[in-house]
Amino acid sequence: MRNLPDAKPLAGGVSLIGVPTDIGAGTLGARMGPEALRVAGIAQAIAQFGLDVRDCGNLAGPANPWQTAVEGFRHLPEVVQWNQLVHDAVHAELQEGRLPIMLGGDHCLAIGSISAVARHCRENGKKLRVLWFDAHADFNTATLTPSGNIHGMPVACLCGHGPQALIEIGGHVPALRPKEIRQIGIRSVDEGEKRLVHDIGIEVFDMRYIDEMGMRHGMELALALVDANTHLHVSLDVDFLDPAIAPGVGTTVRGGPTYREAQLCMEMIADTGRLASLDLVELNPAFDVRNQTAELAVDLIESLFGKSTLMRQSTPRA
Repeated sequence: MRNLPDAKPLAGGVSLIGVPTDIGAGTLGARMGPEALRVAGIAQAIAQFGLDVRDCGNLAGPANPWQTAVEGFRHLPEVVQWNQLVHDAVHAELQEGRLPIMLGGDHCLAIGSISAVARHCRENGKKLRVLWFDAHADFNTATLTPSGNIHGMPVACLCGHGPQALIEIGGHVPALRPKEIRQIGIRSVDEGEKRLVHDIGIEVFDMRYIDEMGMRHGMELALALVDANTHLHVSLDVDFLDPAIAPGVGTTVRGGPTYREAQLCMEMIADTGRLASLDLVELNPAFDVRNQTAELAVDLIESLFGKSTLMRQSTPRA
């Protein structure tokens, strides 16, 4: 990666893991996300940087029964099965020294992927930094949300607030410490959820902060203290983007980042040279227009892997 010649997180190549399910969502369609990303050329976009790209195909899990919530959770047994599959697949690729990209699917799947990343970091003595790009804080619990949709709960589960079967995936509770995560682009949070996020101490750069201080400043703080011993994980929910440029999601929220703001986020991550795993979730082709949201997502991934419009000489970071 650019600017940090000693950083070699991509030496083993990149692995695409399709997870075609909308098991945790409130609308159907995210199960088609992995294929839409493949049609948009995600493998070719990454391979152009000289990287070995391996498409591992799609994981096979339970069907979506489309049932109402039971004791505050929709489809909990199926969500657990999918996330265990994701955990095992992501951890296996990390053990091979590869950079796994989970192609979702809805955002509940980040419970499995980030549990695997956190386990890998514990096993290898690495620090973990998770950048969570989303319109939502995803810190709901069964008592806070009447829908019971678990794609609104992954951060809470990762921090140890959720059903036992989910919080124990990865073998350590909590899988993620609040100080290891930074949330960016948040603009839709329930009151009870907001109190929990504040109480637990997650650092949030919401759209009000970005409007006032600028995306560059927010990203500089989100990336502060990332160093050679840091595993940097990006969890990118496509509804992070403003729906004017990314209509292909099931939970649009107006007032999101512009195209250039989103590109800047990806470029600044690329500058660190520390990207080591990635979630790309909540793409819903049923709501998209001529696959434009998938193509935009692939465009952002190109920037995440080093494409840049920067024309001046870069200064290496410490």
